[in-house]
Amino acid sequence: MLTVGDKLPSFKLKATVSTDLNNAFADIDNDTYKGKWLVLFFYPKDFTFVCPTEIAGFASHNQAFLDRDAQLLTGSTDSEFVHHAWRTHHKDLANLPFPMLADIKREFTSALGILDKNEGVAQRATFIVDPDGVIRFVYVTDLSVGRSPEEVLRVLDALQTDELCPCNWKQGDDVLQAA
Repeated sequence: MLTVGDKLPSFKLKATVSTDLNNAFADIDNDTYKGKWLVLFFYPKDFTFVCPTEIAGFASHNQAFLDRDAQLLTGSTDSEFVHHAWRTHHKDLANLPFPMLADIKREFTSALGILDKNEGVAQRATFIVDPDGVIRFVYVTDLSVGRSPEEVLRVLDALQTDELCPCNWKQGDDVLQAA
């Protein structure tokens, strides 16, 4: 699995960006959000139980990420058409404010090292990538355990200070000073 300090691999994926079939799909690649922080969070499968709680949780914090010049991207190994069907039929996903990446060839999840060996799906993995394309944070949980968007936002805040941040540091708290 790629880790902190590694470069985000090159990718170009179809993404579902709307439920309106006239403009539902877009190509997303490394240059789409050039110069921004990226928060990529992958989940195992569409039409499951834990996944929509996380996606809706991140969506409820979308503006907070945008305020920090960070773009949320979610994705799985399902196709853009399956993403579209799920968004169309799940009330909590219909108006997502960020793209759903479709890694149907499993190339991006494999390059990241997050393709689950037993299930053949994306692990529940989160990456914070800085504007230079360097991975600065990795967070992976068991397929059965959801993540905390608030914790990802807290870490993004800490990374953006470029300072030493103690345990449980939150935006507005004092940073540590090296003696």
